[in-house]
Amino acid sequence: MGMVSEFKEFIMRGNVMDMAVGVIVGGAFNTIVQSLVNDIIMPVISLATGKIDFSNLFISLNGEKYASLAAAQEAGASVFAYGSFIQNILQFLIVAFALFMVIKGINKLQKPAPEAAPTTKICPFCKNEVPLEATRCGFCTSELK
Repeated sequence: MGMVSEFKEFIMRGNVMDMAVGVIVGGAFNTIVQSLVNDIIMPVISLATGKIDFSNLFISLNGEKYASLAAAQEAGASVFAYGSFIQNILQFLIVAFALFMVIKGINKLQKPAPEAAPTTKICPFCKNEVPLEATRCGFCTSELK
């Protein structure tokens, strides 16, 4: 089997295709979550915390003061942008919670397979397995009830 055909077989496996679809959907979902965090949640948090703009929270590592993160970056200063980090953590928590809820919903939809009715029984005398309808054990010939 040539390398090309092996690769084709690998790519066409169901789990590889499922993973590819998951990555694409995850990328699209990430865009939605970014918008949710940046456009809806962070403004509400900012309002609740006295109009703090988290995306503009930073510490200049060169000791100089800058009016904004953009001004510091434009000046070429090294900055510790902890506000962006806070936003990214919030974004991660939202994605993780949404994924948790989706998996929880899927698990509720998946019902365990019903247990099959027994088709055999154990002979009380020789302890061998015999058909449920048997009136005599095929191993020890004892009469079964």
